[in-house]
Amino acid sequence: MNRAAKNYADALFELAYEEDLDGIILDQFAELRKLFDENPDYVKLLYAPNIARAERTALLDEAFSGRIHPYLLSFLKLICENGYIYEYGYCETRYRTYFNTIHGIIAGTAISAVPLKPEQMEKLRARLCRLTGKTVDLINRVDPTVLGGIRLEYEGVELDGTLRQRLDSLGKTLSDTIL
Repeated sequence: MNRAAKNYADALFELAYEEDLDGIILDQFAELRKLFDENPDYVKLLYAPNIARAERTALLDEAFSGRIHPYLLSFLKLICENGYIYEYGYCETRYRTYFNTIHGIIAGTAISAVPLKPEQMEKLRARLCRLTGKTVDLINRVDPTVLGGIRLEYEGVELDGTLRQRLDSLGKTLSDTIL
C-alpha cells in the first residue's frame, strides 16, 4: 500500500472512531469496495489522466452524494484527486484492521470444498468465539482442492480438519512405517 493512501485510511478511521461513526463507515466502505471490484471500468475512469480532477471528483459526487457518509465521500474524492483510487481496496482492508483491533474482533476464514450453510457458519463462529475469547468475523472461502472437511484460519493459526490433510497424514504414516 502506498504510504499516502495508508495515511488517508488511518486519518479516516481516527475521525470516524472519534465521532462513533466507525461501524457505519466500515459497512459503507465494504459495500463500495464490492461495487468498485464489480465495476473496474468505473475505477479506471476515476484514474484517467485525460479527465480533469474536478470532473473525476464530480463523478463521485454524482454517484455517491447523499448515499454514503460525507467523510467517506470526502475520502474518496481525496484519493481520487491525488491518484490513489487504485489503493481503495488496501485502504478498506487497513480501515477494517483498525476497526477489528479496537473492537476486539478477529477475522477468520473457513475454507471448504463447497459453500457452508449459514447455520454451519454460525456454529463455527460460535466455537471460534469460545476458543479465542474474542468476537470472530468469519467468512467462508470455497476451495475445491480441500475435498472435504474444513480448514479454519485466524490470527496466523490454522486448524486443518480437511480430508486432504488427513490423507496426507495417512500417506506420511504409511511411508514412515514401510521405510
